[in-house]
This record gives sequence, C-alpha cells and structure tokens, in this order.
Amino acid sequence: MTLKDLKDLSRPFTLLPPLLGIVSGAVCAFGSVHNPDPTHRLTWSVLATIVLGSVCASLMNAASNILNQIADLEIDRVNKPQRPLPSGRVSVGGAWTTTVVMYALALLPTWLVVPHPYDSLSAKVSAPVPAHICFFIYLAGLLFTLVYSVPRFGRTKRLGWLANLTIAVPRGTLLKVAGWSMVAPVWSAEPWWIGAIFGLFLLGASSTKDFSDMDGDRRGGCRTLPIIYGPRRAVALMAPSFVLPWLLMPLGALLPDPGNPIHPILTGHGAVLVVLGMLLCVWGIYTVRLMARDPNALATVENHPSWTHMYLMMMAAQIGFAIAYL
Repeated sequence: MTLKDLKDLSRPFTLLPPLLGIVSGAVCAFGSVHNPDPTHRLTWSVLATIVLGSVCASLMNAASNILNQIADLEIDRVNKPQRPLPSGRVSVGGAWTTTVVMYALALLPTWLVVPHPYDSLSAKVSAPVPAHICFFIYLAGLLFTLVYSVPRFGRTKRLGWLANLTIAVPRGTLLKVAGWSMVAPVWSAEPWWIGAIFGLFLLGASSTKDFSDMDGDRRGGCRTLPIIYGPRRAVALMAPSFVLPWLLMPLGALLPDPGNPIHPILTGHGAVLVVLGMLLCVWGIYTVRLMARDPNALATVENHPSWTHMYLMMMAAQIGFAIAYL
C-alpha cells in the first residue's frame, strides 16, 4: 500500500473536525470552573495529554473511514469507483489490516489520557478506573463505528435516522466530552451540554452528503433520509439541526447549573457564547436556504456547497467555543 493509497483511504480532510473537536473540548475544560487545577497551569503534562488524545482521535476517525469503505465496497463501485478498494489499488485484506492497526493505535494509548492531579506517567497508568473515562469514551466511539458500518454489528447505515444517530453520538456528543475529559472530570452538566449541541447538529447535518450517493446507497440497501423521504422532504427534516442546536449556546450561558446554581451551565465568556450562537443560527438558516432552493440539485452535485458549509460551520463552532473559554 502506497502513501497515496493510505491518504485516499483515511481521507485526511475529514480528520480535521474530530481533531479540532478534541482540542476545543480540552480548551473548554481548561477555562471552565471545573478545571481540577485551581491555578489553571498549562503544564507539559496537560499539553502532552491533549496532544496524545488528539492524535488518537484522528487515528480513530481514519480507521472508521477505512472500515466504512470496506463495508461499502459494492456501493462505492457505483458512487466512487476511483477509490482505492473499488479501483483495485488496495486489497480488502490490506485495508482490514490497516484498520485493525489504526484502531489499536487510536484506543490503547488513551489509557494514559488522565487529567490532573495524575501528572506523571506512573500516576496516569495506575490512576483509579474512573479517572480513565477518556479510554472508555474512545472505546464507545470505536463500537459506534462498528455498529454503523459492519453488518454483524447491525450496520445502522442502512436505517435512516438510526444511521444519523450512530454518527451524531460519537462524532458530536462523545467527541466533545472526550476532549473535556483530558483536562477535567466529566461528571457535571457542562461537557454534556456542549456535546449535545454538536450531537444535535450532526443528527440532521450528517445527511448532507447522502444526497449525491443515492444511486449507490439504494443498490446497497442503505435507506438514507433522501431515499426514504425524497430530497425535498429530507431537507425539511434536516433543517432544524442547522439552526436550533446553536440556541443552546446562549441558553446555556444564562441557565444556572443544576449541580451548582451559583454559576451558569456554560461557564465560558457569556457574551461570546451568545453572539457565537446567534451567528451560527444565521449561518444555519443561510445553509438551509441553499439546500431548499433546489433540493434535487443536492442529488446531482457531488460536493454541494451545503456540504462545505456544514463542515465549516462545525469547525467555526469548535474554534468559537475555544475562544469563549480562553
């Protein structure tokens, strides 16, 4: 397998959002009231933990990309025949070996991703099991990728909304909580509130790419939203996910934390969170209008502008959250 084949299999462009999501989640935890280090020191231990967790997140996403291409081989013969597997550049056996190695490299090192006060290597290895929550979140993420792609585990990719849920939970909610867990405990409402915002966004927005793949998905038995409902109704069903989740940002900055009402649920800079949430709502409305203008065009253009907006919106939200907690 050449480096080009590995690049085409892992699809590097899709690795940036999870990498950014992990770093953003860690920055949010560092700047929050839940940071276990009262002095908020940016130590080498903290930096090394975040870097390790970020690299593992990218490897996990790359492994899931390859796994999905193995499971979608017959579909990609129709939709994307130039990819390494349907074109014959890479064997299925070689792709499986690469997937297993990447999953192992993505999961096993996260046992060392433990927040303060476990700062030395020996302390991280022997920390109590609850302190290793990041490892178990990554394990859950790995299982979600199997459930999404592999028939033996259910292959929810063929099951409409269940497919979207199987994407939204690990790549939206759990991703943010995993990043948070590298710096601070996850046993408060704040990391889950942030994770819910991204999970609800992906619940609908993750279908953006399904429109151009309808022919192959239909032949492969995958009943995605545009196949089940048709392009126009699918756009209408997806629309709330582009707008409503961002309203949870100003709401979270105003509502008291149920576990400690002396501060709000979101403890970043309130004004930044409110403005960012409103701007993302406007951006979401614009993206929905792009899709609604000609829903059938989504099925004929491989990279419709709405797909690009979806990725850019998610990355802008990740960066914005980090800024709000600096």
